[in-house]
Amino acid sequence: MVGPQRPQFVLFGSSIVQISYSNGGWGAILSDIYARKADVLLRGYYGWNSRRAIQVLDQVFPKDATVQPTLVIVYFGGNDSMGPHSSGLGPHVPLPEYIENMRKIATHLKVSYFTTGMSFSFVFELPVFYFYL
Repeated sequence: MVGPQRPQFVLFGSSIVQISYSNGGWGAILSDIYARKADVLLRGYYGWNSRRAIQVLDQVFPKDATVQPTLVIVYFGGNDSMGPHSSGLGPHVPLPEYIENMRKIATHLKVSYFTTGMSFSFVFELPVFYFYL
């Protein structure tokens, strides 16, 4: 490590997070605001949904990590809320499962890092369409 340890912010989500470092994106702005004050880590994956996020929680947020995040921003929902494909394939996740998946993510973060004073924020990206299914 170079220099003193800084707080760690983790951005975890789908392509909205992945492209947040693009020109003038919200991840880039966050990194700029906290330059030399915090390390902002990008964990955004194109095409992912909350179901896939559950499968990798332990790898992205290991319980025994030596450096614990100070802030985690979770941003899923856009891919989950896409209309279901007739083949059953695709990123769609039914609303009750999405809610449960987000609950599981919150519980994992709380159990893993709550004692360290970590904060987490959820951004629910649910188009109005989702509520008419």
